[in-house]
Amino acid sequence: MAKYRHALPQMQGGVFLSDGGMETTLIFHEGLELPHFASFVLLASDEGRAHLTAYYEKYLAVAQGRGVGFVLDSATWRANPDWGAKLGYDAAALRAANQGSITLLEKLRNRWETPTMPCVIAGAIGPRGDGYKEGSMGAVEARDYHSAQIAAFADSQADMVAAYTLGTVEEAIGIAFAAQAHDMPCAISFTVETDGRLVSGRSLREAIEIVDDETGGAPLYYMINCAHPTHFEHALEAGEAWLQRVHGVRANASTKSHAELDESETLDAGDPIDLGRRYQALRRNFPSFRILGGCCGTDHRHVAAMCEACVPPMTLSA
Repeated sequence: MAKYRHALPQMQGGVFLSDGGMETTLIFHEGLELPHFASFVLLASDEGRAHLTAYYEKYLAVAQGRGVGFVLDSATWRANPDWGAKLGYDAAALRAANQGSITLLEKLRNRWETPTMPCVIAGAIGPRGDGYKEGSMGAVEARDYHSAQIAAFADSQADMVAAYTLGTVEEAIGIAFAAQAHDMPCAISFTVETDGRLVSGRSLREAIEIVDDETGGAPLYYMINCAHPTHFEHALEAGEAWLQRVHGVRANASTKSHAELDESETLDAGDPIDLGRRYQALRRNFPSFRILGGCCGTDHRHVAAMCEACVPPMTLSA
């Protein structure tokens, strides 16, 4: 039985860290080739798994040094049928990759977890298409499409599933229903454009309220990822009830738009200290934002800066 599936520690309060921009780190800092931006291909070799292990351990060391929890997201953002087919993976190979990603995280948890640093294992799910473009799936089609990946996680030691970089409410609803069908706790993370709205034009508030209305509040919580805080800060207003459903942020390092980042051949790592200060302001205004990590362009330095800015000194380990 999965260790925390029925009692997720991040729901009990306290700060939890997560990792940063896995794919951008591995490509630009480690010099690895990730076809179609897919990090799950590294699971196929001892060398690839070693790269992933070393990647995670930099973040785990930050969390351990400060006595905070950690959410270990699997390297499976692209491990769904359409992207898998482009990489030569059939259904059986994709299932093996998704479950292999959880096995790698189990080994990390066994080595790193302490009483003051619970480690939650999350099976990461990405959008069917490009997260920066509006998809055309309805909720039922999205449910059926993502069901196989969620089923693979349900039959593993994953504690939950977490869907990132979603741009439509329909895909979010479908994933929430699929997770519910497999009795898996689910987090939904939306991405926004520079105007703070989803690519479909909906506001974050509309997106979250619609998903909750359509699914009976099935997602355990929501997050915001793959956008710089300057893109969405103005869309948040303290005291609004829907924001109590948002429990985490995984922001980009760069203030550039998605279109600009797609066209860039170099990495914009932004300013880790400034990003940490922005997270501090978000935490001050929205205390429910307690799962802190990064997305494109961020690495362990950015997450360390977030932790330095957001974790009160009295909670630091000796």
